Amino acid sequence: MRKVLLFISLCILSNGYAQKVVIDGLWQGILIPASGDLKASAPFFMDVRDEGDRISGLTREEIYKTEHYAIGKFYGERDSLGFSFNHVVYNKKTGGSRTTWCKLEGDLKFDAKTGYLEGDFRSTDCRNKAGRIVLYRSKHSFSKDDKLIASHGSRDQLVEDLLNGRPSPDVRSEMRKNFKFQPIFFDYDKDSIRPEYFPFLERIVEIVDGHTDLRVKVVGNTDSDGSAEYNEDLSKRRAQSIIDFFVSKGISEDRLVIEFHGESKPIDTNQTDEGKQKNRRVEFSFI
Repeated sequence: MRKVLLFISLCILSNGYAQKVVIDGLWQGILIPASGDLKASAPFFMDVRDEGDRISGLTREEIYKTEHYAIGKFYGERDSLGFSFNHVVYNKKTGGSRTTWCKLEGDLKFDAKTGYLEGDFRSTDCRNKAGRIVLYRSKHSFSKDDKLIASHGSRDQLVEDLLNGRPSPDVRSEMRKNFKFQPIFFDYDKDSIRPEYFPFLERIVEIVDGHTDLRVKVVGNTDSDGSAEYNEDLSKRRAQSIIDFFVSKGISEDRLVIEFHGESKPIDTNQTDEGKQKNRRVEFSFI
């Protein structure tokens, strides 16, 4: 099986340097009709062989929520960010007497920000069949028979992701992998969130929203001023203010875990104003 490369490589061209996206491998996604109705889209796969300035490979188009599919071949021209293709012939197809499989051609470009390979398609033998293709890198293996490459639930998930403006699974995975937590700090005897921390908290929301298996632990702390009982309550209120912010942004409460330690876990001295400020904090972790 060819190794699927998950990065943008730098290729040396004769006239200098230019970015060239690595597109070799299996891509999965959907064919979106010209109406733009994502919920009417069909599962679609492209197994790409990058041949330098040329491209070739196999396609698999499926009829949503049925066992019917068609396997085809494509060829095309390569450029730095994607390729144009002609869907030349079908090797195999299933379906009833009213099922029509249309030859396709199109132009696809890789969007580094979203991680999607997308563009327009049109039919060369069926009138009025056109629309858009959106694909992302697949971790599955191409299938030429009745075995599905991926369940149609993955089609549903992609539709939901696109409707909610989420990037591809690869991009979301990199965002999670590279995300750096930092504590956020509070004013003396306060539990309200400083506006300067809103962008940071919204990045956490974006990552959690893109990973259905991810939860966030929110831990409140205080300095040592005041009684232990008061500080425990204050640390709880600080953590709860973060919980409330996340919920207001659409994160379900069952994906949030709250802890509060009052003054019992300082990270700096309570003998200076600077140290006390560092102790008036909420910390985070993914679980």
